[in-house]
Amino acid sequence: MERIMAQRQVALQEKTRQDHLGETVSLLDQYVVLNEQKARRQIAYHANQWIRENAARLKNSADNNDDATIPKIAQSLGEMIAPDAMEDKILRPEFTTDDVPFLRDANTFRRVVAWIDSPVRDDLLFADWLAGLRKSSAENADSDDDLTPMQIDRLQTAMRLFDWTVRNIALEPETLQPPTGLQIPPMPPGIPFEGPGFRQSDYQTLWRGRGDWLQRCGVFTQLCMQAGIPAAVLATQSDETGRRTPWCVGVLVGEQIYLFEPRLGLPIPGPNQTGVATLAQARKDASVMRRLDVAGYFDYPLSRSDISQSVALLNVHAETLAPRMKLLESGLTGDRRMTLWVDANDWAEKFDAVPGIAGARIWEIPTINEIYARGMELVAERDPAFAFWYRARFAVMESNDSSANNLAKGRWKHLTGQFVDDEIEGESGARTRYLEQRAPEFEIDDLRINVELQKQYGLRRELGVEPAQYDAQLRQMQDFMRLGKRTATYWLALVQYDDGRFETAHNWFTKRVLDQDQRSYWEGGAVYNAARSSEAAGDIESAISTLKTDRNVADHGNRLRARLLDKTLPTDKPESSDSSESESTATEEVTDADAE
Repeated sequence: MERIMAQRQVALQEKTRQDHLGETVSLLDQYVVLNEQKARRQIAYHANQWIRENAARLKNSADNNDDATIPKIAQSLGEMIAPDAMEDKILRPEFTTDDVPFLRDANTFRRVVAWIDSPVRDDLLFADWLAGLRKSSAENADSDDDLTPMQIDRLQTAMRLFDWTVRNIALEPETLQPPTGLQIPPMPPGIPFEGPGFRQSDYQTLWRGRGDWLQRCGVFTQLCMQAGIPAAVLATQSDETGRRTPWCVGVLVGEQIYLFEPRLGLPIPGPNQTGVATLAQARKDASVMRRLDVAGYFDYPLSRSDISQSVALLNVHAETLAPRMKLLESGLTGDRRMTLWVDANDWAEKFDAVPGIAGARIWEIPTINEIYARGMELVAERDPAFAFWYRARFAVMESNDSSANNLAKGRWKHLTGQFVDDEIEGESGARTRYLEQRAPEFEIDDLRINVELQKQYGLRRELGVEPAQYDAQLRQMQDFMRLGKRTATYWLALVQYDDGRFETAHNWFTKRVLDQDQRSYWEGGAVYNAARSSEAAGDIESAISTLKTDRNVADHGNRLRARLLDKTLPTDKPESSDSSESESTATEEVTDADAE
């Protein structure tokens, strides 16, 4: 009888035990609409409670490591992170509120991966090449020279993640010019104001939908990590100074590293401009790098000799090496599964084993971003004018009052693939949220003179506020509304594309985003995506024409894509209006043959 009562007691405890892992993931999914400070405390609490409740089981599991030490590869961050801070980040056994942004980032990236790994995200330029790989693999199943079907699947997933990154992260210049009149704060050596790569985090790049090419590298490698695919930023290294200069992303599949160039928005084409080049091919065949030139327009800065040796830079945070992250990850299964921990030493060894890789280390950009962000916040606390510029740029989607931020809610729905309304739950999808953000122009214009409209938007003139000051606030609100409207318009066009509505997407990009009366910083991304929409709808010649408009920082990559698309057209088509590119390709073929 006592044994039966004990069993019942255990069963009752199990039934009433709170699902702390479920609460953790649920809070991460709701993060955008929660009070951030409260959410951080709750998430850290539930993660720690799960660790405590499962302490006995975890102690005997393969994921437990009571004798953990700081991994050797973490030493590459020693110049930027103090020893005690490094030990705290990696070896601290319990979760704190400082860990929550890392968990939020991992959850967001894994939610993106969950829906974009599908055929609608295939880049049609490489469809025949992938089909050829599968055919060769089936015909030569016993050959070590061909990728296995599983490896081809992983490569295809990486290609989908890259293509989504290029389409959804609008390309910015490496360095942004600050507004006229803004006093630039003193910067540490080697960290220029608004410099490349580190001016925003990978999460912010994903959330804001724009960034420079190094930030595209960050987003792509984070997506690969959540898909379980080893990826690293490849960098050349100066023999004189030791300076490392990133040039592309390498994805490790089997024993080969496949090359993806986020600055160009293309996988680096293989020999004869077919497929995705491997590092081995780029080191052997000079034409692989040479054909990244666009004759008369752009010269690619690197050649075969320049990339003969590269360093693999792993885009991981110190927290990614922490045993507590490994323990928490072990409990995340099924729909909750996400990558929180990687064996960075193992990744480094695998990359280092590939010919042409001269060592692997942790990429310093994420750590520099943390230092930069802390510094900017300190400056903003002291300088109201700087604070306004620093925070107002993205206030339309990163407002402190997140519960009232319709654009932020729409963005979360977009990033998680929830485009349509959920009538059962009564939840609006991304499409509806974005449409609601598109206030009519006359309404925006009337905001300064219509008191009732001001009330609808929660605006009121406080006691002691001068009329001129209140009018300035209203003008600022008008600017935010227009930015929010144009951002929502651009993102809505992207939703149409990802929903397979290519003609509708093209109309939105060309007639709404590129409307001369609705100018915005989304124009460059809209030109590229309008071309991709034409391409997906089967209008290749229109896509080529759009890619050659030469209107933005992505022109080099756009012209390369136009050249690759031109090769897919029937040979009896009318002669291209830009014959110089075709002639240059023919000349390269002769030159390459002579070189051999």
